[in-house]
Amino acid sequence: MRKSQQPDKITSVNLAQKISELSLTKKAEDVVILDLRKLTSMTDYFVICSGDTDKQVKAIADAVIDDLENENIKPWHKEGYESLRWVLLDFVEVVAHIFVNDTRAYYNLEQLWGDAPVKKITDQV
Repeated sequence: MRKSQQPDKITSVNLAQKISELSLTKKAEDVVILDLRKLTSMTDYFVICSGDTDKQVKAIADAVIDDLENENIKPWHKEGYESLRWVLLDFVEVVAHIFVNDTRAYYNLEQLWGDAPVKKITDQV
């Protein structure tokens, strides 16, 4: 199991919730949190969301990274900025997947991890 990269003050569930809320600030669609704790040791949660365009995917990813870096929380790994079809932000206990809609439908992570409890996140505004 990987060692945590996050400050002691934030739990994995709180980080997943924070990432979800940050994605909504850039109008992310279909935001969900998959609880993987009973299914795998590679991570605790996936946050999955999508945007209509590659520019929106970049805006969502940038908002997550920028805001969390202000709290001294940095991704252990990030990829997908070259094509912006699927940006992955790995915060160890939480992995964010930010898709363009058609790419999300193609990979269908929710079905792949179909045994995971799912929490749908909606904008409270």
